[in-house]
Amino acid sequence: MKPSSPFSPSTAAGPAAADPVRLRASDPASLAAEVQRLRVDVERLGRAERLQRALFAISDLASSGEDTASVLHGLHEIVGRLMYAENFYIVRYSPERDTMRFIYFADSHDPITPDPDEELPASEMGNSLTLALIRHGKPVLGPSDEVRRALGVRRDETLGPDSVDWLGVPMLDDGVVRGAVVVQSYDPESRYTEDDRALLGYVAQHILTALARRDAQEELERRVEERTRELREQVAERERSERLQAALFRIAEQAGRAESIEVFYAEVHGIVSALLDARNFFIALLTPDGQELDFPYSVDERDQARPRRRLARGLTEFVLASGEPLLADRDGIHQLVAEGKVQSFGTPSVCWLGVPLQIEGRVAGVIAVQSYTPDYLYTRRDQELLSFVSFHIAQALERRRAHESLREAYAELEQRVAARTSELADANRELLDQISVRERMEHKLKHEAMHDTLTGLPNRSHLLGRMGMALSRYRFDPGQLFAVLFLDLDRFKVVNDSVGHLVGDELLKEAARRIGRCVRDPDMVARLGGDEFAIVLDFIHSADEAVVVAERVIESLAEPMRIAGKELYTSASIGIAMVDGRYRSPEELLRDADVAMYRAKANGRQRYAIFDEHLHEAALKLLELEGDLRRALQRQEFVPHYQPILSLADGQLVGFEALMRWHHPERGLSMPGEFLGVAEETGSLEQMDWQIYELVCRDIHRLNLGRAYATLNVSPRHLRVADFDQRLLELISRHGVSPQRLRLEVTEGALLEKPEQVRECLARLREAGVLTLLDDFGTGYSSLSYLHRFPLHGLKIDRSFVRELRSGESGGSTAIVRAIRLLADSLGLEVIAEGIEAEEQRYQLRLLGLSLGQGYLFSKPASAEEILARYAPAQA
Repeated sequence: MKPSSPFSPSTAAGPAAADPVRLRASDPASLAAEVQRLRVDVERLGRAERLQRALFAISDLASSGEDTASVLHGLHEIVGRLMYAENFYIVRYSPERDTMRFIYFADSHDPITPDPDEELPASEMGNSLTLALIRHGKPVLGPSDEVRRALGVRRDETLGPDSVDWLGVPMLDDGVVRGAVVVQSYDPESRYTEDDRALLGYVAQHILTALARRDAQEELERRVEERTRELREQVAERERSERLQAALFRIAEQAGRAESIEVFYAEVHGIVSALLDARNFFIALLTPDGQELDFPYSVDERDQARPRRRLARGLTEFVLASGEPLLADRDGIHQLVAEGKVQSFGTPSVCWLGVPLQIEGRVAGVIAVQSYTPDYLYTRRDQELLSFVSFHIAQALERRRAHESLREAYAELEQRVAARTSELADANRELLDQISVRERMEHKLKHEAMHDTLTGLPNRSHLLGRMGMALSRYRFDPGQLFAVLFLDLDRFKVVNDSVGHLVGDELLKEAARRIGRCVRDPDMVARLGGDEFAIVLDFIHSADEAVVVAERVIESLAEPMRIAGKELYTSASIGIAMVDGRYRSPEELLRDADVAMYRAKANGRQRYAIFDEHLHEAALKLLELEGDLRRALQRQEFVPHYQPILSLADGQLVGFEALMRWHHPERGLSMPGEFLGVAEETGSLEQMDWQIYELVCRDIHRLNLGRAYATLNVSPRHLRVADFDQRLLELISRHGVSPQRLRLEVTEGALLEKPEQVRECLARLREAGVLTLLDDFGTGYSSLSYLHRFPLHGLKIDRSFVRELRSGESGGSTAIVRAIRLLADSLGLEVIAEGIEAEEQRYQLRLLGLSLGQGYLFSKPASAEEILARYAPAQA
């Protein structure tokens, strides 16, 4: 809402205006008063009209194409037409940074003009009258010394001279001070009135609006310019790539089309010149005996001829010897000469760039360009470009030499045709066979570079190229939709591990054939690696068409496959990603299809899932969780909670199981199930475990309750590390903990990975005093062999068996628990029951002969402080 004008004319002219007859009949004094009032109204109307024109001028000025300095000067002139404003300045204030900028400053007595771009911290302007006005937030009028006293500011001569009259008004934006407009007078004849204050306050708000509009326009122009520059760079890079590709095609074309090797060299020179400055260019080749350097092609502004010479210590020989590119300016060349590594030949160059030519697996020559003036200096990018081009030139030279050899052979054969016709025919056939083999090899190499060797399908590079073209076509015409399907064969690893890789390869070939039969001719099926495939569906109208193809693929792969006399089964989980305007690269589409595929696997496999924003958000949350885990490791947010292990008979404390918890500063306490999977995938689990081990060793001294011990959960990853036992014992020793106070809990699966290494590790720990318990017994293989093969002290019965215990039951879980207890007794193993939640379970376990247990019936996992508060008095 615009502020109301302080100079709006009165809407009621008074009684005299309403009654002209009575006005004529009035006495002279009343008539004079009425005339005076009319003059005041006319003057107000004139001032309001001038104010209105000024506001229009401010608006027009803000929308004009003038630069900021001209606009601010124009604002000064506009205010000067409304009041005395010879000394005038505008200040912008940032409450967020608490800084000021004098964006415009005109003062007849102050010789110092502030820099309009300099931000002045308010902390350095403590005695500034302008800052006091901004802090005050209301208009101020009067001599500067009186204004200072009113605002509580001390005199500071460095901030300018005093004025006879000083008028400043703040510029407000929704009640927040964003700056100020100030006029001041050094002339006693020129003073400001309350009307001037009201007028300047009204104008100041419009000035703030105009400046804000200018700021927004400048910010928009800056962003447009920045985006334009980025696009130019992208276009330049694409054009450079296109020029390079065209150059390589021309080199390959000229290798077979040029009439002579000299013509070919000239064509190569022209092609290189289109990519970089090659006014001074030469090709040097080693002679067959390797003793001399020949220059079959040379174009140079200074050295017109480069005769053959014996190998010396020139820059060319330096590149030949090192086999690496050399980019050297004049100083670099002088340094090489001073070190005795090279000697100068010919006219010294300002910049020299040479790259080796690898022909038939050895360095056989050099391509070099040089500049004699500082107008053009070669860069590392030029070096990379010339190195890339040299590789293709070397290949072209190889083919050229083969063609030359072929022509020489033809010439020789033509000379001896009369005497050796039969021999010539045989030689021709042999040469043709060689050419055919070479062409087949070239075709094969090109095909292998873009196709999978096992299935013959396009590979990832070929797929991304096809998707890039489809994405470009979609950007040109959004109606040309396409979709990407990401396939993963379910349980393929089981097939590989059970029947071998050869059968697995045959299964992949059959899967590729079946997938290929499910798509149309324009579509592409590609193998990405392992058991992953992708399909690009071109020219579709909706996601329903992609769903139809996905269902067809799933149905086709679900049928049994007869391979190597075995009937094998597999299935596919498929993720679908439809193109839309947010995609900028084919990799993004493939990534989202991959995310959707994992959703299909998580939902039960042998199905499809379409990527949507929910999947995108889930991926972002997973990424955020990974970042939180890494930060949590740095901040050591993982803490141990302890669950007591008690005697089932009398509740006597025997030990504690240390369980990991994540104390997140915002989400609070998190259970392991919420983050362990991600931690294991990212490789963070080991570091988290060692943080917990460190804290448990620290807490053992505090939890010194009788002879209670603490158990640590050890993942299979730890046992696969050769020095795990040594590192653990060093940790125990560093904290002064008795090894008998710590026990390890391992799962059955951990014992089966590298069993000999695990057995030796646990034996060394047992010898040092650290005992081992087998956790979750009964849920895995439950093999009797490893119970006596490994140095185990005891085992823990899984909670799934304890939960099913019932009074009066002799079979089921009761029989299993009884059998485990008898087995453990026969092997001399200690038995602990996990997950005891009811008194009935405790009673049944005692009847079955178990003496130790843990569970929510006794205590939930708790911090060390809570454990001490609960058990320390009892122990005392």
